[in-house]
Amino acid sequence: MTNQYTWRQERQMLEDAYARRLLIEHNIKEVTTQRQAKNGTREFEFPVPCYSKQRLEWFKYKKYNLKDLPRLRLATFESGMVRKQNGGDRAYQINPQYKQNQRYVWLNSDNEVTVKEFVGNARALIHNPLTRMVYMLNYYLKNYKQ
Repeated sequence: MTNQYTWRQERQMLEDAYARRLLIEHNIKEVTTQRQAKNGTREFEFPVPCYSKQRLEWFKYKKYNLKDLPRLRLATFESGMVRKQNGGDRAYQINPQYKQNQRYVWLNSDNEVTVKEFVGNARALIHNPLTRMVYMLNYYLKNYKQ
């Protein structure tokens, strides 16, 4: 009997192996709930506080124990987004940004169609789950690793 896996099973095994590697090499723990897993989300807790370097200096000045501060949490979503989950009322998107022309069309009070065009920021989606996890690790190493 041969072991034949579908490409989905192979992809899932690669993702799980990478998550184990994150734990072993960087002490990054996966804290995904059952509901998140069902929706295709993977959430990770990092071994550093979730605050910026300036804020951490303030905590040190006030003699806080840095081990008691909440840990950084990043999540990868099936939609292609990578988000910082420690925000107050919403998750902060960390996907790469690019400039994009945007247009709004509306009907003004004189029953005329008005079009407004401007250049705005958009986020690039990362469709491959393993690529999202690698991007998340690179973001952590660049911005938080001491």
